[in-house]
Amino acid sequence: MKLHLGHLYPEFLNLYGDRGNVLILCRRAQWRGIQVEVTPISLGDKLVPGAYDLLFLGGGPDQEQGIASADLVAKGPWLKEAVEEGTALLAICGGYQLLGEYYRTASGETLPGVGLFAVYTEAGNKRLKGNIAIQVPELGSEHPVIGFENHSGRTFLKGSRPLGQVIYGDGNNGADGTEGARYRNAIGTYLHGPLLSKNPHLADYLLRLALRRRYGEVELSPLDDTLEMATNTAVYKRFLPTRGKW
Repeated sequence: MKLHLGHLYPEFLNLYGDRGNVLILCRRAQWRGIQVEVTPISLGDKLVPGAYDLLFLGGGPDQEQGIASADLVAKGPWLKEAVEEGTALLAICGGYQLLGEYYRTASGETLPGVGLFAVYTEAGNKRLKGNIAIQVPELGSEHPVIGFENHSGRTFLKGSRPLGQVIYGDGNNGADGTEGARYRNAIGTYLHGPLLSKNPHLADYLLRLALRRRYGEVELSPLDDTLEMATNTAVYKRFLPTRGKW
């Protein structure tokens, strides 16, 4: 088997080592004998619908988001067609915001989004920052998804379902208890980390979604994730509040 992964704007959107998610996906696939071809996709690059099984878009500050925004909107029809055809996608923080309807910055500039997710984002006065844990229904209740968030944007869902519910942390907007967004096989989230280093169960979920389009349902051979899941549990318990709103 071979997996085709498209990495969007790696030179602009790589906040907090987000490109580590691509390295993790590649390694976990290769350990199972699955070949991975990674193609960087940047400004002005033409895209062919159906060329990729998985797309990745990292986060970045407002300036880098502004650089990528217009080009990403131009690629929007292809991106939406790819997702409709079953391509998996993971977008982190700024990348997540740009795949919504719009992002209004602190300076009042409105960056148009692709409209893949039925969400919109507006900058707030206070950053939502710290460790976060969420419950993702598709991954069961034994291990939460954990990460680190640091964003001033408040994202509000208009129709998309959330990736998960906040256990602790702020999530999309610090008010409604949601985190991230889902549409078909596309996932948007504010979780950095890199996200997948502490969440191998989420990494494998993405791999299964990506392989499904080309090969149907694929049962991934198990890996020894003892250390990774011990880290997940330790970090989760370390920052789990013992009192307060939780």
